[in-house]
Amino acid sequence: MQYRTLGRTGVQVSSLALGAMNFGRIGRTTQEEATALVDAALEAGINLIDTADMYGAGESEEMVGKALAGRRDDVVLATKAGMPMGDDPNHRGSSRRWLVRALDDSLRRLGVDHVDLYQIHRWDPATGDEETLSALTDLQRAGKIRAFGSSTFPAHRIVQAQWAAREHHLGRYVTEQPSYSVLQRGVEAHVLPVAEEYGLGVLVWSPLASGWLSGAIRRGRDIATHRAGFLPDRFDLSVPANRARLDAVERLAGIAEEAGLTLIQLALGFVTAHPAVTSALVGPRTLGHLRDHLAAADTVLSADVLDAIDAVVAPGTDLAPGEKHDAPPSLLDASLRRRR
Repeated sequence: MQYRTLGRTGVQVSSLALGAMNFGRIGRTTQEEATALVDAALEAGINLIDTADMYGAGESEEMVGKALAGRRDDVVLATKAGMPMGDDPNHRGSSRRWLVRALDDSLRRLGVDHVDLYQIHRWDPATGDEETLSALTDLQRAGKIRAFGSSTFPAHRIVQAQWAAREHHLGRYVTEQPSYSVLQRGVEAHVLPVAEEYGLGVLVWSPLASGWLSGAIRRGRDIATHRAGFLPDRFDLSVPANRARLDAVERLAGIAEEAGLTLIQLALGFVTAHPAVTSALVGPRTLGHLRDHLAAADTVLSADVLDAIDAVVAPGTDLAPGEKHDAPPSLLDASLRRRR
């Protein structure tokens, strides 16, 4: 396992990290299975575990906490807040009022007195940067969090938050967690260069593109992955973007085979090759999945292989633009780009 410095924090983290979204109801994973995944990940050298309050409405955090009982200090523990936690309109977002409560709830579920990295799950247009950063700074000074970061922020919001921190003499985001894969390369155009400019650690999620790069989705086969079961539109081959993804997968599979690699090794080796990327988050549901991911831990792609990938999906290109999670609100809501 390779280790890299998380931004400018001085903390060393593994190049593959364990994402716990599938712990519990989302992945139909039991506590016993979740604990086995944590055991195997730690044994293989993974030292960063990432979860969020909204994964299974808190269930993932509870399972991570139980799996880590007695070995908290062995792990760089990260969680996130900001997504809705119930119907109350104030039980979401990044206001001071909510973050103070949300963190206490996360610490209780995790069974710890602090987390190493606390991340704002999505940019909250309703809350000013100063409000959020001042709350996070106070929570850091109180010893409840060691560092804080953003997740899936548009590039211009990352920049704005850095300037707000400087202007108001507050702590700053030290990490960003974007979606990044061979099939979704849009963050290469803006987010990753901005992260490098500000020295942010980058933890990328969905490096296997929701299973498209797992090797299970190939032409001529029924698409029967777990993710396809509850997000069928993302795998409907009548959709042009999905056909484009399948075409790319077939070509990428050929590149992997020629290089003597699995498609997973190609996919994970690709994202961890980018100089801005610190770690790739893998979200296995089974020990078999985790073993497949761990086989990519030391994969280093040659320049020829990286060039071949660029020929399939051009740098900075998203094959499924409708699934961009960091799109500015004005691209999604027509009323925000029309003068009243």
